[in-house]
Amino acid sequence: MWFKRKARNRRLGRDHVLDVKLRSSQVRAVRSRRLALSLGGLFAIGFGLYLAYRIGGWALDELVYENKAFALQELDVQTDGVISADQLRRWAGVKLEENLLALDLARVKRDLELVPLVQFASVERVLPHTLRIRVVEREPIAQVNVLRPRPNASPEMVVYQVDAAGWVMLPLDPRQRAIAVNNQPADPVPLLDGLDSTQVQPGRRIEIHQVQVALQLVVAFEQSPMAGLVELKRIDVSAPETLLVTTGQGSEVTFRLNDLDQQLQRWHDIDDMGHRLGKAIATLDLAVSNNVPVRWLEASALPPESPKLPKTSRTRKKHV
Repeated sequence: MWFKRKARNRRLGRDHVLDVKLRSSQVRAVRSRRLALSLGGLFAIGFGLYLAYRIGGWALDELVYENKAFALQELDVQTDGVISADQLRRWAGVKLEENLLALDLARVKRDLELVPLVQFASVERVLPHTLRIRVVEREPIAQVNVLRPRPNASPEMVVYQVDAAGWVMLPLDPRQRAIAVNNQPADPVPLLDGLDSTQVQPGRRIEIHQVQVALQLVVAFEQSPMAGLVELKRIDVSAPETLLVTTGQGSEVTFRLNDLDQQLQRWHDIDDMGHRLGKAIATLDLAVSNNVPVRWLEASALPPESPKLPKTSRTRKKHV
């Protein structure tokens, strides 16, 4: 027992269990094999996805976009105004036998609304063979005459129309009107005076404050008691704070740019008083709040006039 060796701690030692040494060429071969398998797998997946995409596209074309079962056979066009359905079809740029599902509805809507005469258009597919188009037209309530220069020629007078919001448009060609209203004369609209050519561009809105107030005056006038008594002939918008209105009966009436309804009612009251006195209004300044200046003419001095009829309602029927 005195000569027994003390036990060693095995954790401090290192036992040799297995010694495996691979050549570097074998290691590179294993790595190359794994890389080739990975690349092959990725290529197979990519080719499978591409093949599925091509087959899906072919199937979509054959079964949907080129399928004769969805060919356009009926173009249902309706408008609330006077533009003919044939003209709207031409503006829409849609042809019969086109595939209804392949048709770009946003493009058709955009093409229609690019026409200044069209305020809003809705386009809807009605499967399997019908395209439905509904159009809301801009209705002109005033007119603007401007001089446009011409190369190597004298300037020409161009007539534009303006709707209640101030959008400028060219008058509708009679050949583009619906047959039902083709022979009906258009209602006369007042002339907006005091604008130059740079302020009037077709397809754009006139933002000038005096013009916007003048258009509000036209709309308010048609709903006022004066609508059946006189006719608005011209509205001068050149002054910064007032509008000068000339009637078909030769009267000149000045309006301020606010409280139009109140001024129209005052105009009616003064006109009614003039009829009782046997007089007619020559000039009237409604821009003055109190003691309104008015100049009278003898009613007998005016030429005889036919009775004025109120304009027809702006609620328009649809033309298919």
